[in-house]
This record gives sequence, C-alpha cells and structure tokens, in this order.
Amino acid sequence: MTIASEEVSGIATERSVSSQQLTYFRTLLYAAIVGGAGGLVATIYYFVLEQLLEVVWGSGKEFILGWFPVWLPHWHYTWLVATLGGLGVGLCLHFLGLPGEMAIVIDRVHDAGRLEPKQTPGMIATSLISITAGGSLGPEAPLVQINGSLGSWIAEKLNLTLQNMRVMTFCGMGAALAAFFGDPIGGPMFALEIPHRRGLEYYEAIIPAMVAGICSFAIFRMGTGLEVGGIYNFGRFGTLPSLSWLNLVEGAALGVVGALAGVLFIGIFRLVKWMIQTIEHRHILLALMGGLGIGWIAVLYPATLFFSEQQIETQLLAQSASLGVMTLLGICLTKMIAICFTIHGGFRGGFIFPLFFTGASLGLAIAFGIPTIHPTIAVLCCMAAINVAITKTPISTTIILTVLSDTTILPVVAIASFTSFLLTSNIGLLKTQRARATESLSGLDVPAAEAAT
Repeated sequence: MTIASEEVSGIATERSVSSQQLTYFRTLLYAAIVGGAGGLVATIYYFVLEQLLEVVWGSGKEFILGWFPVWLPHWHYTWLVATLGGLGVGLCLHFLGLPGEMAIVIDRVHDAGRLEPKQTPGMIATSLISITAGGSLGPEAPLVQINGSLGSWIAEKLNLTLQNMRVMTFCGMGAALAAFFGDPIGGPMFALEIPHRRGLEYYEAIIPAMVAGICSFAIFRMGTGLEVGGIYNFGRFGTLPSLSWLNLVEGAALGVVGALAGVLFIGIFRLVKWMIQTIEHRHILLALMGGLGIGWIAVLYPATLFFSEQQIETQLLAQSASLGVMTLLGICLTKMIAICFTIHGGFRGGFIFPLFFTGASLGLAIAFGIPTIHPTIAVLCCMAAINVAITKTPISTTIILTVLSDTTILPVVAIASFTSFLLTSNIGLLKTQRARATESLSGLDVPAAEAAT
C-alpha cells in the first residue's frame, strides 16, 4: 500500500474510533439539509453568472462597440474577450492554486470520501471567468465541486463516519446536478454513475442523493423562476411517429455512430495534450493560448461559443432549416476542438452540455443526410451516445435527455446510450473512474482488488 493510501487509511481509522454512524432517517434529514443548501448555492451562482454574461456579452458589448464601431467589429470583440478571459483564468490558477477538475473530484470521492472545501474560492473565481469568457465548459463541474465540498464540510462538522461523509458528499454533488440539469432524479444518478466506468456502485447513496436533489431542484427553481420541464423544442420537426422495432434498430446504429464520435473526441483530446506537454505547467501561457484558440474558433463558427445549454436550441434546432450537412459536421468537429482547447487551457467547468451540443450537430447532420431517420431520434440518440462514450453514465444520461426534450422516446435513447457504453467500456477519458472501495474487517476502506486477495 502506498504512503498516500496509508495516510487515508490512518484518517479512516481515527474517524472510525470517534465518529458517529447515522441512522437511515437521520441520513435522509441531513441529505435534505445538504440539498437545500446546495440549491441556495446554485441559485446564487446562477445569478452571478447571468449578470457577468450580460455585462460582457450584452450591455458591455454594445457600449464598447458603440464607442469603437470602425476598428472593433463584432468578430474582433469575440476573440479579444476570450483571450482576456484566458489571461484572467491563468492569473487565478497562478495566485489561487489549481482547483479540482472532474477527474480529481472522482479520485477524492473514492479515496478520501470527501472534497476539499479550501479549493472552493479558487473554483468559484476560475469557473466564473472561464464561462464568462465564452469557454466551452459549463457550470455543472464547478457546482459539483462547490456543493460536494459543502456536503463534506457539513459531514465533517457533524463528525460523521467515512461512509456517511461520502454519502453527504454525493448528496452535495447530486444537488448541484439536479439544479443545473433541472432533473431531480437524473442529476443525482449522474453524480453516482460518473465515478465508475462500469455502472453505479455506491448504491447506499441513491436515496439520500435523490432526496438532496429534490430539495435542491425545488429551491433552485423557486429562486430563479425558471420553468419546470423540457428546454428544447423538437416539435418543429413534426410529430414523432409511433415507435416500432425499426426505431430500436436506428437507436443502436446511432449509438455506434455516437460512440465513434466519442472516440474521435478522446483522440483529439489526447493529441492536444501531447502537443502542449512541454508547457503544461505554464498556466498563464496555456490559458492565454486556450482563450485565443476558443475566440478564433468562435469567429469562424459562432455557434461553438459558450457552454451550449441554450445554443443547442438557438444555434442548432432553431436554425436547422438553414444548416447543411457539411456545415453541421464542421460545427461538430470545431466544437470538439474548442472543448479540448478550453480544458487544456486550464479553464474550469463541465463538458456535459458541450458534448450534448456536438451530439446534436452530428444527429442533425445524419437526419438531413438520411431523411428516413426522424431528426428528434437522430439528435437525442447522438447526444446520449457521445456523452456516454466519455462519461460512462448510460442510465442518468437517458433520463436527463428525456426530461430536457419532453419526449417519449426513452427506449430508443436508452438503446443508443447502452450501445455506446458497451462499445467504449475499455476506452476512457476520465482515468480515475474505477470500482468502489470495499470495507474490510478493520473498518478501513481498501481497493476492491486488494480485498479480494
């Protein structure tokens, strides 16, 4: 066992001696508290982010372009803001430290059972600048880090056992995703699926995480005034026909295509990482380069700017009649590159909606190229398949997309999700995804493989 593992085990031993083990109903009570607090945090984060986006890309943009209408056209403003945002990200990383990204969050949930609250200020500042600058990452990962560490902090103050602390951490993570996705079931499920490569394993956290998700969802929706329900209008493509066995075959085929697109994304991601390996510790330079790359991609393909929650509707679905197959494939590829530039530039945020965007553009291209496939089926199946290829979350992805789209094609989306899951189970982007720890007789958490010997 490594020194780090021994330290974790030592902490676990110390906690097991003096910590309290919660009853089931007290666990649910604390889960509701964590969820309520998480909903408030998500609401505050939402309003701050909306104000920043309005200042930079709304009133502030109009003001600056009004003063310099000749030498600063719209497209210059785009790449300049993205580059300056990159500088801001680099300075945050330099002075505030490196806040955890998703792979680190997964690792700490497994080993320590908790997220570090000390990283919260750095994550808040860096993620707000990253998203405001137009980076292809969204608020879900920052909220997971912030609310997950909130759950850890509450568990620490209550002097809970390691097992209960991990459950509270999952409650915070689930509360964040329930608020962000607008899905009190799919969001918590996503938080529980993503630590593993082959299915959800921390089963004891399912009900507490969903209780937290419901509380967070309710408070977030009441606080923000956002509507409950789907956010994408697929009605423009006409009424969906009654599902048949042929649609199930289409779901499997689209799952294969989405899996291949996911593998392509992983290849691009690794290629960019290899290209910058000599300067990977020069955070300010990398962030500047990342911002510059994001900005110029957005100049060529404006639809790739931002984290794409709204752009799926406004830039793809609403404008689908004017987009051709090659244009859509170009948007899909450049969005993948923009995501990679954003992540490797040190920007902080989540890549779920950006991946959904790539899947939506790929699905529209397929539907326009093969008119016999209904656009709604093509879009949702590709959105699911490419996301599952990266995150290994077939159950929650299917539920979330069904809620976001207000459709009744869950069986087809599920087939696409699990097809992609099976095809890419040995290909991963998040290297810290692994089997859960198992409890030994001494009460210490040890890796499952170790416990079996």
